[in-house]
Amino acid sequence: MIRSIARVACAAAFGLAAHAPASAADFINVLTGGTSGVYYPMGVALAKLYGEAIPGARPSVQATKASVENLNLLQQGKGEIAFTLGDSLAFAWEGNEEAGFKAKLTKLRGVSAIYPNYIQVVASKESGIKTLADLKGKRLSVGAPKSGTELNARAILNGAGITYKDLGKVEYLPFAESVDLMKNRQLDATLQSAGLGVAAIRDLASSVDIIVVEIPAAIVDKVGAPYVKATIPANTYTGQDKDVQAAAVINYLVTRSDLKDDEVYAMTKAMYDRLPELASAHSAGKEISLQNALQGMPIPLHPGAERFFKEKGVAK
Repeated sequence: MIRSIARVACAAAFGLAAHAPASAADFINVLTGGTSGVYYPMGVALAKLYGEAIPGARPSVQATKASVENLNLLQQGKGEIAFTLGDSLAFAWEGNEEAGFKAKLTKLRGVSAIYPNYIQVVASKESGIKTLADLKGKRLSVGAPKSGTELNARAILNGAGITYKDLGKVEYLPFAESVDLMKNRQLDATLQSAGLGVAAIRDLASSVDIIVVEIPAAIVDKVGAPYVKATIPANTYTGQDKDVQAAAVINYLVTRSDLKDDEVYAMTKAMYDRLPELASAHSAGKEISLQNALQGMPIPLHPGAERFFKEKGVAK
């Protein structure tokens, strides 16, 4: 994906009023994910409200390979706020090289827990896949290499006693490309870690008959934290007429330690003051709440965010 296309120009794109010349601190680059996922539309909405609510802000949105890349970019000072999965964030803080982090990312600071990512395993009906065990010998896409989604895939498959060697073929593709291959019968199933109603799966379900594969509660318990049991409600996708057991992991917004307290306070306040706008951008936004803002945060909170949550009575 060409990032220059995926970036959203700040003032002009968001119709902002003219401000005094911006300093470096006024630029807020929001690191998201692929344009067919949930991070990207949420990031566009977040940047828009930053531009409208924070005087002098110059927000932009960058499409990326999501969690792992976002956290490495933050450490390098190439973004101000990023979306990430909780397990990727924990791995980044401890410097887990196998997960894509060559050293501990010590500059990361938490802003807020947001919504859970549901681990969604979707197969074409004609593939004959009905359970996780049926994936053996089949063609599965597990997300971009060492992305948050791929880390989720490894964990869930391992919990089900399945390795990549057990699969007929493993593809490391973003959501939209995985769906394209499924439509062309070049792939049997895709594992996507995203908010409910992710655009790529909606697109797939409108084109071919699908099966949303159950991740049983026993497997989620075996995998353990940060994974939790979840349910994909009936009719989330076309042809899915029953509730499906699944796994979920919490998403977070993360920033850098060197951002000014006032700037992070303003970003945190802008989001929580205008949550309905995020909910309008994507249904996953409806699950963001002050009550859960610090749930499971695996890294230190940025002082600017902490100040906001103390004002709201939710910080320790």
